[in-house]
Amino acid sequence: MAEPRDTPYSVFNYLVNLVDGTEGSVQGGFSEVSGLNAEVTVAEYRNGNAKTNYVTKIPAITKAGDVTLKRGVIGADNIYEWLDQVRSGDVQAKRNVEIKLTDENPTNQTAVVTWKLINAMRIKWIGPTLTAKGGNDVAIEELVLAVEHIVQS
Repeated sequence: MAEPRDTPYSVFNYLVNLVDGTEGSVQGGFSEVSGLNAEVTVAEYRNGNAKTNYVTKIPAITKAGDVTLKRGVIGADNIYEWLDQVRSGDVQAKRNVEIKLTDENPTNQTAVVTWKLINAMRIKWIGPTLTAKGGNDVAIEELVLAVEHIVQS
Protein backbone atom coordinates (compact mmCIF):
# COMPACT_ATOMS: atom_id res chain seq x y z
CA MET A 1 0.00 0.00 0.00
CA ALA A 2 1.31 3.46 -0.89
CA GLU A 3 2.49 5.57 2.03
CA PRO A 4 1.01 9.10 1.77
CA ARG A 5 2.96 12.14 3.01
CA ASP A 6 3.08 15.90 2.46
CA THR A 7 6.20 15.98 0.26
CA PRO A 8 6.71 13.78 -2.80
CA TYR A 9 9.17 10.89 -2.69
CA SER A 10 12.44 11.18 -4.60
CA VAL A 11 12.88 9.15 -7.78
CA PHE A 12 16.39 7.90 -7.05
CA ASN A 13 15.59 5.30 -4.36
CA TYR A 14 14.16 2.18 -5.97
CA LEU A 15 14.71 -1.55 -6.28
CA VAL A 16 14.02 -3.79 -9.28
CA ASN A 17 13.43 -7.50 -8.80
CA LEU A 18 13.09 -9.81 -11.80
CA VAL A 19 11.22 -12.67 -10.18
CA ASP A 20 11.89 -16.03 -11.79
CA GLY A 21 12.13 -18.37 -8.82
CA THR A 22 15.92 -18.53 -8.89
CA GLU A 23 17.84 -16.87 -6.05
CA GLY A 24 20.40 -14.35 -7.25
CA SER A 25 19.52 -14.79 -10.92
CA VAL A 26 19.71 -11.08 -11.73
CA GLN A 27 22.92 -9.19 -11.11
CA GLY A 28 23.51 -5.45 -11.13
CA GLY A 29 21.33 -2.52 -10.24
CA PHE A 30 19.33 -0.62 -12.81
CA SER A 31 20.14 3.06 -13.20
CA GLU A 32 16.83 4.00 -14.83
CA VAL A 33 13.28 2.70 -15.14
CA SER A 34 10.91 4.34 -17.62
CA GLY A 35 7.60 3.67 -19.32
CA LEU A 36 5.49 2.65 -16.32
CA ASN A 37 2.01 3.24 -17.70
CA ALA A 38 -1.38 1.64 -18.12
CA GLU A 39 -4.44 2.71 -20.04
CA VAL A 40 -8.04 1.77 -20.59
CA THR A 41 -9.31 1.86 -24.15
CA VAL A 42 -12.83 3.08 -24.74
CA ALA A 43 -15.56 1.55 -26.90
CA GLU A 44 -18.17 3.95 -28.22
CA TYR A 45 -21.77 2.77 -28.33
CA ARG A 46 -25.09 4.33 -29.24
CA ASN A 47 -28.51 2.71 -29.39
CA GLY A 48 -30.24 3.27 -32.71
CA ASN A 49 -33.35 4.52 -30.91
CA ALA A 50 -31.51 6.74 -28.39
CA LYS A 51 -33.10 10.16 -27.93
CA THR A 52 -29.69 11.80 -27.53
CA ASN A 53 -27.31 12.41 -30.41
CA TYR A 54 -24.09 11.33 -28.74
CA VAL A 55 -22.33 8.08 -28.00
CA THR A 56 -21.92 6.37 -24.66
CA LYS A 57 -18.32 5.55 -23.81
CA ILE A 58 -17.79 2.13 -22.28
CA PRO A 59 -14.51 0.96 -20.72
CA ALA A 60 -13.01 -1.73 -22.90
CA ILE A 61 -9.63 -3.47 -22.97
CA THR A 62 -6.90 -2.38 -20.58
CA LYS A 63 -3.27 -2.46 -21.60
CA ALA A 64 0.14 -1.65 -20.17
CA GLY A 65 2.93 0.07 -22.06
CA ASP A 66 6.43 -1.26 -22.60
CA VAL A 67 8.83 -0.66 -19.70
CA THR A 68 12.51 0.13 -20.24
CA LEU A 69 15.23 -0.75 -17.72
CA LYS A 70 18.79 0.58 -18.08
CA ARG A 71 21.91 -0.63 -16.30
CA GLY A 72 25.65 -0.40 -16.64
CA VAL A 73 27.33 -3.28 -18.47
CA ILE A 74 28.83 -5.53 -15.80
CA GLY A 75 29.73 -8.61 -17.83
CA ALA A 76 26.75 -10.67 -16.62
CA ASP A 77 24.88 -12.45 -19.42
CA ASN A 78 21.70 -13.27 -17.48
CA ILE A 79 19.68 -10.51 -19.18
CA TYR A 80 20.82 -11.64 -22.63
CA GLU A 81 20.00 -15.27 -21.76
CA TRP A 82 16.43 -14.15 -21.00
CA LEU A 83 16.19 -12.74 -24.53
CA ASP A 84 17.38 -16.08 -25.93
CA GLN A 85 14.59 -17.83 -23.98
CA VAL A 86 12.00 -15.59 -25.64
CA ARG A 87 13.55 -16.02 -29.10
CA SER A 88 13.48 -19.80 -28.78
CA GLY A 89 9.74 -19.72 -27.96
CA ASP A 90 10.09 -20.76 -24.32
CA VAL A 91 6.67 -20.17 -22.73
CA GLN A 92 8.36 -19.95 -19.30
CA ALA A 93 10.20 -16.81 -20.44
CA LYS A 94 7.53 -14.53 -18.93
CA ARG A 95 8.33 -13.22 -15.47
CA ASN A 96 6.77 -11.00 -12.88
CA VAL A 97 8.85 -7.92 -12.15
CA GLU A 98 8.60 -5.80 -9.01
CA ILE A 99 9.69 -2.18 -8.93
CA LYS A 100 9.73 -0.72 -5.42
CA LEU A 101 10.04 2.97 -4.67
CA THR A 102 11.69 3.30 -1.27
CA ASP A 103 11.95 6.05 1.31
CA GLU A 104 15.12 8.07 1.87
CA ASN A 105 16.25 6.26 5.04
CA PRO A 106 19.72 4.91 4.10
CA THR A 107 19.93 2.32 6.89
CA ASN A 108 16.47 0.75 6.58
CA GLN A 109 14.86 1.47 3.24
CA THR A 110 11.14 0.76 3.30
CA ALA A 111 9.11 0.25 0.13
CA VAL A 112 6.46 2.98 -0.07
CA VAL A 113 5.00 2.07 -3.48
CA THR A 114 5.38 -1.19 -5.40
CA TRP A 115 4.53 -1.71 -9.05
CA LYS A 116 4.15 -5.32 -10.15
CA LEU A 117 4.63 -5.97 -13.85
CA ILE A 118 2.64 -9.11 -14.52
CA ASN A 119 3.89 -11.53 -17.20
CA ALA A 120 6.70 -9.30 -18.43
CA MET A 121 8.54 -10.60 -21.46
CA ARG A 122 11.77 -9.26 -22.83
CA ILE A 123 11.23 -7.89 -26.31
CA LYS A 124 14.31 -5.77 -26.96
CA TRP A 125 17.91 -5.44 -25.85
CA ILE A 126 20.01 -2.43 -26.78
CA GLY A 127 23.74 -2.60 -26.24
CA PRO A 128 25.95 0.31 -25.21
CA THR A 129 27.07 3.10 -27.53
CA LEU A 130 30.83 2.77 -27.81
CA THR A 131 32.95 5.79 -28.67
CA ALA A 132 36.68 6.56 -28.38
CA LYS A 133 36.22 10.22 -27.47
CA GLY A 134 35.03 11.61 -24.13
CA GLY A 135 35.89 8.38 -22.34
CA ASN A 136 34.14 9.12 -19.00
CA ASP A 137 30.71 7.70 -19.81
CA VAL A 138 29.48 4.39 -18.44
CA ALA A 139 28.54 1.67 -20.94
CA ILE A 140 24.76 1.29 -20.57
CA GLU A 141 22.57 -1.56 -21.82
CA GLU A 142 18.80 -1.31 -22.13
CA LEU A 143 16.16 -3.96 -21.58
CA VAL A 144 12.65 -3.35 -22.96
CA LEU A 145 9.82 -5.41 -21.48
CA ALA A 146 6.36 -6.04 -22.90
CA VAL A 147 3.99 -6.15 -19.94
CA GLU A 148 0.50 -7.69 -19.78
CA HIS A 149 -0.70 -5.89 -16.65
CA ILE A 150 0.57 -3.44 -14.01
CA VAL A 151 -0.61 -3.59 -10.40
CA GLN A 152 0.26 -0.87 -7.90
CA SER A 153 0.32 -1.54 -4.17
